[in-house]
Amino acid sequence: MSGPPAAVNKEIKQPIHPSMLPLLDPQYVAFHNKHLAHLTPPHTIPWDAKKIREGPAVPGGSVPLEVGVVKDFEIPESKGSPKLKVRTYTPKGEPPEGGWDVFVFFHGGGWTLGDIGSEAAFCTNMCVRANCVVVSVDYRLGPEDPYPAAVEDAVDALQWLYHHGEEALNINKERIIVGGSSSGGNLAAILAVKSKSLSPTPIPINFQLLVVPVTDNTASVSTRSGWAKNQHTPWLSPARMEWFKSKYLPNEEDWTKWDASPFFATKELLQPGTQSGKNKPGAWIGVCELDILSEEGVEFGEKLRDAGWEVEVEVYKGAPHPIMAMDGVLDIGKKLVSDAAAALKKAFESL
Repeated sequence: MSGPPAAVNKEIKQPIHPSMLPLLDPQYVAFHNKHLAHLTPPHTIPWDAKKIREGPAVPGGSVPLEVGVVKDFEIPESKGSPKLKVRTYTPKGEPPEGGWDVFVFFHGGGWTLGDIGSEAAFCTNMCVRANCVVVSVDYRLGPEDPYPAAVEDAVDALQWLYHHGEEALNINKERIIVGGSSSGGNLAAILAVKSKSLSPTPIPINFQLLVVPVTDNTASVSTRSGWAKNQHTPWLSPARMEWFKSKYLPNEEDWTKWDASPFFATKELLQPGTQSGKNKPGAWIGVCELDILSEEGVEFGEKLRDAGWEVEVEVYKGAPHPIMAMDGVLDIGKKLVSDAAAALKKAFESL
């Protein structure tokens, strides 16, 4: 488990609102009060990239599992970063006939925080439990590189994997699943749409695994009941989410673009692309009951279902936004990770 930062100043800076106390998971409340309440929320201090990005984005993660090989690759410049990096996790043992299944993963952090190793525990859990290669993408972050930089990097990483992954990693390029957490879930959902029209070759994506995804960047307390109902939730408050958005999407005219907010993609755009599997393309969406993003996650699932995807939505009762990354200390976080791994394994079996 990654240890929480030491609280030098005992002033409570992130108290749990009284209205949320009876609703929250008791384990979360205990950990928050002991280890999180005294931390300074990043959106309340002047921007300092080095200072704000040091340490884990969310304390309380589990220890990464042992895998066969961990290796980094640099992807040559395309439209994206000149030195886009991916970190790959390969299972122990021999690959199946035809090559490894592969899961392309995008970390969370509001397109502003996090890095290639910040969600290593989740990546290794998916690698071991679903017996697949996991490719974690080190996409560019705002405010240095705002929208659409992260989207461009997502596309570049997928195209590199499809055209070079067989040689580099012994993967089966017809068995690719995309996924991510929070802002990473946003990128994965967008990539599932973009993959259908990539040149020179569309890439079949028949499953997407989205954990607490951001799908609607127009959302606010005044426009969404989910935000209003959970406006006093701990950790991902409306103010913190607005801060993230200001770093990645500083121009309001971009908020409704579907490759910033996949919620606004048309039914035609959301329809699955060329099908490579024997079953209907699918999605697994995990949302937290006490998260401002829960409503838009559930509704995005409904849009995918209406567009032709087989969708399973799991709601984690009593949970605020960051529990996936707190699986070292919260039973509900462990359950989310286990559920995601089971969904991923099942999805590969159906391809």
